[in-house]
Amino acid sequence: MFTRRLLAALVPAVLATSAHAGVTLIGTGTLSGPDMSGLTGALESGASASTLGGIGSGVAWAGGDTFLFTPDRGPNATAWNSAVDDTTSYVSRFQTVNLGLSSAVFTSGSVTTLTPTLTDTTLLSSATPLNYGSAPALNSSGVNYFTGRSDAFGAGLSSNPNNARLDPESIRVAQNGKSVFVSDEYGPYIYQFDRATGERIGVITLPSKFAVSNLSSQGATEISGNTSGRVANKGMEGLAITPDGKTLVGIMQSPLIQDGGTDGSTVRIVTIDIATGKVTHEYAYKLDNIGTVAKPKYPTVSEIVAINDHEFLVDERDGKGLGDGSNAAVKKLYKIDLSGAADVSALSGAANLAPKAVGKTLFLDVVAALTSVGYTTATIPAKLEGVAFGPDVLVSGVMEHTLIVANDNDFLSTVGGIANPNRVFVFGVTDDTLPSYQAQRIPEPTTLALAALGLMGCMVGRRKG
Repeated sequence: MFTRRLLAALVPAVLATSAHAGVTLIGTGTLSGPDMSGLTGALESGASASTLGGIGSGVAWAGGDTFLFTPDRGPNATAWNSAVDDTTSYVSRFQTVNLGLSSAVFTSGSVTTLTPTLTDTTLLSSATPLNYGSAPALNSSGVNYFTGRSDAFGAGLSSNPNNARLDPESIRVAQNGKSVFVSDEYGPYIYQFDRATGERIGVITLPSKFAVSNLSSQGATEISGNTSGRVANKGMEGLAITPDGKTLVGIMQSPLIQDGGTDGSTVRIVTIDIATGKVTHEYAYKLDNIGTVAKPKYPTVSEIVAINDHEFLVDERDGKGLGDGSNAAVKKLYKIDLSGAADVSALSGAANLAPKAVGKTLFLDVVAALTSVGYTTATIPAKLEGVAFGPDVLVSGVMEHTLIVANDNDFLSTVGGIANPNRVFVFGVTDDTLPSYQAQRIPEPTTLALAALGLMGCMVGRRKG
């Protein structure tokens, strides 16, 4: 359970209005500089190996003020080798950040400036050998690091867990707080990593229909060479964990190839029993048509986050805005309820999935919320991908839930001369807006520390005996 804290220290604020009754932007913050990986030197593209970028691909609450952010496969905006889609041997990782929510005061009608602090960087690795195209120089005996480089795969389906390539898109903290689950686009994979060491400790394999059999280091070639499975770079984008820590809920970024691919209307949601690692259900989620009836066009899904054990928020967005040189139009959070939804495991094709899609209602229009406080559609980040609930905070004396939305800046600190930082938006959500909300039950950091000390004491006692 979270601890309710009295907030202090007022920071500069700007006028705010609510774009949705009961959901209000209450804080923003940015994060820059190198990360804490300790890596030196440059990647193949010239980018620093310790670049702190793209962290909003996924965000997870880890208790208190602590959040875990995962960048995706690394810098690939600079052309250096089209044979690998300009990806590099960037080592996959997650960043531990203190958002400073407990040291801020939130006032109704204003937006507080937060000062997030990076506290740790954890590199992701495997104790068993992995398939590489070009292995990271960091690899040493018994430590095999996952990498964003697109040629790091071997024979077999794209879901082969021996492949080193990893494109992390979402992260969630396990019930005990000691490990994390990470979903990926390359496989698609869902891996479990030790939170302290970054070593992989578990693999959840999705049904083979989610994988592709013709693999390529070039996304366009991979798309053209397969008739089923995930679309290249549009795999398992979102991942939720239920408040009791028993179930993972993953969602694809775009429809599977056999369900229409990027021209399709309906993506799949999967539920996974964590105890067994087995997929238990598949559900359908229908995307908005942001084109016309004559020429349909669909956005993509970037995240899913649990409200309780059956209700979820889904982040549906376009790719427009800051970072794309265009104007943001669609960044919406929809509320869905999987209780009573039709299982579509045995169905294939958009025409069969769409009628079975779970119902959805608009929860928050993020573009409307941000333009109401002074952002323009050209300055709203194109890739608002990470979404997580956080601790409750006081807003003018009223306790509200926090909803964190973060951007993936593609490791580009500026775009067209405009600052493009790692940015976090904090929304306050009133109780009556989400009366069924249940916070994830994550052990507080002090509880974990005491548990570790207790374990150490037991070990010392055993050695003495």
